[in-house]
Amino acid sequence: MKGAVRGLAHLRVPGTSVLVDLRGGVPAIAHWGAELAHLAAGAVPPADADAVLAALDRPVVHGALDAVAPASLVPEYAEGWPGRPGLGGHRPGGRDFAPRFASCEATLEVGPHGGGSLAAASVDPHARLTLRCEVALRPGGALVARAALTNDGDTRYLLSHLGLAVPLPAHASELVTYDGRWSRETRPRRHTLATGAWTTESRAGRTSHERPPTVWAAEPGAGEWRGEVWGLHLAWSGNHALHVEVLPDGRRVAQLAELLLPGEVCIEPRATHAAPEVVGAHSTGGFTPASWAFHRLVRERPHHPGASRPRKVVCNTWEATYFDHDATRLRALADAAAAVGAERFVLDDGWFGGRRHDRAGLGDWVVSRDAYPDGLAPLIAHVRALGMDFGIWVEPEMVNPDSDLHRSHPDWVLADPRYEPVLGRHQLVLDLARPEAYAHVRDRLHALLADHDIAFVKWDMNRDHVHATGARGAAGTRAQTLAVYRLLDDLRAAHPGVEFESCASGGGRADLEILRRAERVWVSDCIDPLERQHVQRGASMLLPPEVMGSHVGAARSHTTGRRHDVAFRVATAMFGHLGLELDLGALDAGERAMVAEGIALHRRHRALLHGGDAVRFDPLGDADPSGDDPELLAHGVYAADRGEALVCVARVRTGRSLTPPPLRLPGLDPARRYRVTRVALPGERADRPIGAARRDPAWFAPDAAPLEMTGEALATLGVQPPALWPEQACLVHLVATRS
Repeated sequence: MKGAVRGLAHLRVPGTSVLVDLRGGVPAIAHWGAELAHLAAGAVPPADADAVLAALDRPVVHGALDAVAPASLVPEYAEGWPGRPGLGGHRPGGRDFAPRFASCEATLEVGPHGGGSLAAASVDPHARLTLRCEVALRPGGALVARAALTNDGDTRYLLSHLGLAVPLPAHASELVTYDGRWSRETRPRRHTLATGAWTTESRAGRTSHERPPTVWAAEPGAGEWRGEVWGLHLAWSGNHALHVEVLPDGRRVAQLAELLLPGEVCIEPRATHAAPEVVGAHSTGGFTPASWAFHRLVRERPHHPGASRPRKVVCNTWEATYFDHDATRLRALADAAAAVGAERFVLDDGWFGGRRHDRAGLGDWVVSRDAYPDGLAPLIAHVRALGMDFGIWVEPEMVNPDSDLHRSHPDWVLADPRYEPVLGRHQLVLDLARPEAYAHVRDRLHALLADHDIAFVKWDMNRDHVHATGARGAAGTRAQTLAVYRLLDDLRAAHPGVEFESCASGGGRADLEILRRAERVWVSDCIDPLERQHVQRGASMLLPPEVMGSHVGAARSHTTGRRHDVAFRVATAMFGHLGLELDLGALDAGERAMVAEGIALHRRHRALLHGGDAVRFDPLGDADPSGDDPELLAHGVYAADRGEALVCVARVRTGRSLTPPPLRLPGLDPARRYRVTRVALPGERADRPIGAARRDPAWFAPDAAPLEMTGEALATLGVQPPALWPEQACLVHLVATRS
């Protein structure tokens, strides 16, 4: 059902409602939160709309303006908005710097399966600008907001900022934000926002390791399964700015936007600029159910791998061979990978040009005749004969100064030639916004994929943008980001059977816009399972398991130097898109057998892991109030019909108590009975406790009879985990019985 709407519009899905106030010049979200089940969906009847809007009307107080500026999707400075305006820009000479949109015409479409969308056009005839806003509530629960600005005038409009603002209720007084660094990404931080503002920005040219574009608001005390929470994410892979503020009148607003460098966007007459989407997730029952809205949106992608296309277990060569591309060694690694159950063999950095180390060759996307005198075909044929498909690593956005490409075209770099460029990993950024550079890279990659049987591309980006200057001498990060999207789109259209992975020194580019073009994200270069327990937990608040690349590494971690047994490495890696990142040839027969056992375990549960609902549980044991130093972490996956579940409990440090508290499992069907059993991990001894106890809990013992409990009892009483050693995990399997 679609039609014009005025006054108040209501979008609704089970658990969540969005009310949009259309009385002002720009639409304003009046409510995003708990479902209003007894208020008509779609266009709210005038009497009900008047009552709702009157109930939400704010007083005009002493010491303030004579009118309360609305918290519109794009807040207007000219309306008296006391916070950060949503729109910044001007015409030559500084004119039209503060537009004020005076009319709003809206169309509402209500979806047949819940949700719907609203599109509104707002006009400022004096500034000669039109602002188009859209608000959609998807059937899976995700809020999607968009804005686009059209220049109706005869002169250019220099845009400096276009952000989308979403109001938060007064009781959303806690924030969960993220920080991190290379090999330690997506660490959540919890803090109170009582006054002032929290702001984070990234000028890295990617989502960054340090400041990913996601923020959560919550009522005090909210956890994984309790309390009302709101998550917001900017679907954009370049520079960004996130801002959450408490206004002087007490209102709370979150604003997310692309961070535009000076001069990056000049809207020509009759042209339009679209801002990146802002995507939201809400739940009255905690962070875990809210995150499913993000996951469902990802799973709606046309190219998303589903049950008919299981995620193949990967063997990646990087930490096995690094730049050593000896053909005999690689064939032996492929043999070993196939023998333990790998299904995809990915050749990492070093196969091309003069790339024998990281100081040369980047940009020369032709097969190295030094490393592969007969080309890649013999290795690919060997891999395919083993029953695996073949993947390859590329880094198309970068170039080494010591490369044929740079020597031929030094002007193709994204830098100002008047200054000595800043290198990162001995490389520069290649300016893909230059048509000739773009065409060169596109054609080389097209030839690579056309000439070889390649099923998977690991697309890397190993340095930040610094002084990113385009051909005209202006800032070029936005144009570069759009060129990367276009390049991926072109290659996917020409090679629809090829899967792509977004890697940027690990998790430096992980967002919902790049995932429109990539099947998975490499969430961290760190494969240390202790670090990965934290990294993957943070990433899972946005990404479903099948999107997160998660590999079993060597016993001694490449990035931390810590050592872990196979059981802990497998228990951690299996809750993602599983792979291997180690030299299988260096393992003895017993270790290879345990790796094979781990892969078989993952494949046995793969349909559940990659098709169910990812769940997290509040940390067990003692921890600081921010949750930054937990004792035990627990997470898992529930089948969509709640007929099965697989849960991991991992001890990540010692605690005050010798015995962990019971693990309570909310979210199952309370009336159904579940058989609860231990899942043995590779290398676990069946004749003795797995951890620090002389005797495991009765239900966990290897010879114990299956434990049966209702979902209600599991949520209320829980089950007692074993007394694990630090950096040890156990797996629990639940299956609903017929009784």
